[in-house]
Amino acid sequence: MSRGRRIDDILQPLTRQSHQYFLGNGLHTLGLLGWILSQTGRADVWVSTFSTSDAFCSGFLNLRKKGLIEKASLVADLKASRKTMQLAKLMSSCFDNVYLAQNHSKIVLVQNERWTVSVISSQNQTYGDRAECTMVTTSQQAFLDLYTGLDHIIKKSVDLNGLFERVASKDRGRGEAHDDSGGDFRPFGY
Repeated sequence: MSRGRRIDDILQPLTRQSHQYFLGNGLHTLGLLGWILSQTGRADVWVSTFSTSDAFCSGFLNLRKKGLIEKASLVADLKASRKTMQLAKLMSSCFDNVYLAQNHSKIVLVQNERWTVSVISSQNQTYGDRAECTMVTTSQQAFLDLYTGLDHIIKKSVDLNGLFERVASKDRGRGEAHDDSGGDFRPFGY
């Protein structure tokens, strides 16, 4: 999960500490999400990031296969869409909804009937050796404020799920409107 450091050596259990902060190396978002879900149980998850990675998506999919994630949504940045498009199939396996928006925020929201957990991080959903800053809180108000902000971003986004089918269908519709099946036919030999 975290490379080189155990999360339990960095953070207190959620039941013991409602607001926690960390600045340094060795705490990666995927490992942190697994750590949170091990305490909350199965939950809905929202992830917001500038950029994601194959490693993050594969790990997220593993958490989903373990039954720890109910519903999941990802919001990534439009500028990182080239990389995002390369991961589109994997992301659609991980997330119920994938949105592209003008987004530089890096948050993770986890919610079920018992828990609301918010993570604010400087880290994209990629791996690196740079120091990162992370805040974890179980504050319902923090969750609500972040969820409301994320919802505003989603309302201005492009839904990646089904995008290819929608574009292809729209293009087919345009072509059919200009297609005259009888006008291009010429019998052989004329």
